[in-house]
Amino acid sequence: MVTIPLTRRGAEKLKDELARLKTVERHAVIQAISEARAQGDLSENAEYEAAKDKQGFIEGRILEIESKLAAAQIIDPSTLDAEGRIVFGSTVDLEEEESGAKVTYQIVGDDEADLKQGLISISSPIARALIGKVVGDVAEVQAPAGPKSYEVMGVRYA
Repeated sequence: MVTIPLTRRGAEKLKDELARLKTVERHAVIQAISEARAQGDLSENAEYEAAKDKQGFIEGRILEIESKLAAAQIIDPSTLDAEGRIVFGSTVDLEEEESGAKVTYQIVGDDEADLKQGLISISSPIARALIGKVVGDVAEVQAPAGPKSYEVMGVRYA
């Protein structure tokens, strides 16, 4: 079985979504299906079809989340001792060599990634280029806009 790395925060986020889907969304769609059935002929009932489609999506998402949580390897970045190396869960301060722009990213699981919050997926090109680097190293990244070089300015495990 393949393990899926998640931070503690990412696992909690998935658990919260799972609880909401099971307790709120599932019941709401069952109610919508019941109301649509009460309207009569199901063969031309758009509300019924939409509710059934939504039910299929919700049930599929529940199975997906349960599967991910069952295969999860939960990593708490604050307990890491990677001797200054960039690993999953690390928060990294970078400086782009060409422009001098400074950015900070945390390397997280695929489900947790949110670039606006500085959370990059472990499977992203930049994260793959950073893994194993230490302060002072330069990471060469093949970005969609072309190659970029980032110098590692700091590594934290928080």
